[in-house]
Amino acid sequence: MKDSITKEKVFNHPIDKVWNAISKGEEISTWFIKADFKPEKGYNYTFTASEDKGCLTITGEVKQSNPYVLEYTWIVENTNVETTVTWTLTPTNNGTKLHLEHSGISNYAGDSAIAMFESFNGGWDGCINQLIDYLK
Repeated sequence: MKDSITKEKVFNHPIDKVWNAISKGEEISTWFIKADFKPEKGYNYTFTASEDKGCLTITGEVKQSNPYVLEYTWIVENTNVETTVTWTLTPTNNGTKLHLEHSGISNYAGDSAIAMFESFNGGWDGCINQLIDYLK
């Protein structure tokens, strides 16, 4: 079983616009999920999904927030399993390359690791699509 999911997308937008969309709580709340989030190392954040998305809460801690690299732990409600999400932005000639990695999924026990991998993989596809729409 694979331990990490990676997604890449090139945006035709300046790097700071993409950075703000993935790192500022008010922007994350607009396109992704209700977020109490600050891109500050050590900040304990909370993402709260609406009822139409299953009323799920995700918590964690920001581990790194350097210019264009954002890393935080990811703990799904009712689990004690910690995974890691890392967003890396790189400027391109016409915009910004986004690289997303969600790692540590094998920390889930047995078959739940496979189920979580499939859930996260589809979820991140949806997330990237929502970000594309938001940045238009």
